[in-house]
Amino acid sequence: MKVFFWILLFLGTFSAMEFMAWFTHKYVMHGFLWHLHKDHHHKDHDSWFERNDIFFIFYAIVSMILFYAGANGWWYGWALGFGILAYGIAYFLVHDIFIHQRFKLLKKAENRYAKGVRRAHKMHHKHLGKEDGECFGMLVVPFKYFKKK
Repeated sequence: MKVFFWILLFLGTFSAMEFMAWFTHKYVMHGFLWHLHKDHHHKDHDSWFERNDIFFIFYAIVSMILFYAGANGWWYGWALGFGILAYGIAYFLVHDIFIHQRFKLLKKAENRYAKGVRRAHKMHHKHLGKEDGECFGMLVVPFKYFKKK
């Protein structure tokens, strides 16, 4: 029973991270911490790294703290930490590799889901300022972006 609960907690954490990514993106990155996210929209830098990468580091630290808690008797920490880690890996694969091609991989994914995620993210980056944005999620995007064109 403990394993079943652990799996549910892991899957619930992974799913909740999509909401956290949307919320953080809309209200923090496009809000009071815009100065850290702006270079992701403007590409006014020569570095491979962006100030925006700090958000990834924040969630990695949260995940590590939960691993530490899991290793010290609070077994829920493992499920929560792995849920955040798994979402971080998915986010990195979809956002940084598939969409922005920070590594030249996954270029030819042409299924309907892949095209919809790309369209939604392209619409998000159409807005260069912190206002008037749309599509702040990553793995779950509005159905209108999945229509065939």
